Amino acid sequence: MGLFHCPVGAAYYDDEECIDCGMCYAKTSAERVEASKKIRAYFQAHAARNAVPRKIALCGKGGVGKSTMTALLARALRAEGNRVLVLDTDESNPGLYRLLGLEREPRYLISLRKRDPGAIELDGAWLDREQIALDDIPAEFAAGGNGFRFMMIGKIEDPFQGCACSMANVVKEFMEKLTLGDGEIVVIDMEAGVESFGRGVERFVDTILAVVEPSYESMALAGKIAYMAQGMGIGRIGAVLNKVPTENVRARMAEELGKKGVKVVGTILFDPGLNEAGFEGRPIASEDSAREDIQGIVKSLFE
Repeated sequence: MGLFHCPVGAAYYDDEECIDCGMCYAKTSAERVEASKKIRAYFQAHAARNAVPRKIALCGKGGVGKSTMTALLARALRAEGNRVLVLDTDESNPGLYRLLGLEREPRYLISLRKRDPGAIELDGAWLDREQIALDDIPAEFAAGGNGFRFMMIGKIEDPFQGCACSMANVVKEFMEKLTLGDGEIVVIDMEAGVESFGRGVERFVDTILAVVEPSYESMALAGKIAYMAQGMGIGRIGAVLNKVPTENVRARMAEELGKKGVKVVGTILFDPGLNEAGFEGRPIASEDSAREDIQGIVKSLFE
């Protein structure tokens, strides 16, 4: 298959896992379109259907507020009595742990998969298990406690370090194996854009929330995110409107997203307090006006 990454994980054509979609040997645009249709149909037919959200991925254009929304959502879910794991998969933005009120970063998950002869040997046997429970994750890879934990896939920190493909593969591997019990939820802060969908990173989540700001580009990307999520068989897809200045803008955004088939599950009005927290890199205060808005979003998700 060369550089082609099989969407269902087959090692080669006619492998046991191969669904004979034809993508790996498609030579024309028409052949790739037909192969894509077969892949979409396969995922839609084989997707797991959870009664309530268990694995929630927040996606969207860069700068729309995914990290802020992740922190707000995680806090709200924890307040409802859930055990919450926050997973930072963005290889660029460094500040999510501060928004969550943590004083340190955990060890990067990618460190278990780096081929660096000079690296410190780490016990990564837990990541090689067929199933991983929250209690299986060592404390050095999951900061926090008391029902709330935070993990990071890793960051691009040096020139010529390479691309983030290996990080995406580890995220996909981890999410496939992560097994959650009742009252356990993982909230995932995805990298900006839709490249992660091209890699299939979101394949093992059950809920996609597109964070959308008042801009044409953001709403257009939300439509593409919904289309790709549907192609993965993800049944719970919605949009959260963020930085909305007025009710009139909210109504117009909801109307435009509706034309794209994207349902709005909630709105966070423009809040100077949230902006200041992000600017200063400090925890989001529980008394911020967004608290009621995010509680409404949680309620909508579970209904």
